[in-house]
Amino acid sequence: MGKSASKQFAEEVLRRHNEHRKKHQAPPLKLSGKLNREATRYAESLASTRILKHSEESSKGTCGENLAWASYDQSGHFTAMVWKSSTKLGVGKATASDGSSFVVARYFPAGNITNQGHFDNNVLPAKAPGSPS
Repeated sequence: MGKSASKQFAEEVLRRHNEHRKKHQAPPLKLSGKLNREATRYAESLASTRILKHSEESSKGTCGENLAWASYDQSGHFTAMVWKSSTKLGVGKATASDGSSFVVARYFPAGNITNQGHFDNNVLPAKAPGSPS
């Protein structure tokens, strides 16, 4: 995927994330060049092995991570998208030899923490359309 295409893809993923985040009373994410590079490298690694597994960074809690492997595009794990305390997003996409796509979305700070209180404080209910911001 060329640089302009990958930048367009990352910006579209960011836009969609922020649409959902606004509905769920979470501040907008900002793209991180560092996270984009890391996500792209990991997407390329997944595409080369064609094994979908979370990264070591995600397992250690260094970042949050959404992964997708499909012959079509899909949006990812919803609660990670709207996790209020996450502020940065990185997006990477790679194509495997069979033409399937691997997409990695990385979030910082990491979200989807199941400890008591974290979920309720970070995944807020959607506002009704037309309600004040």
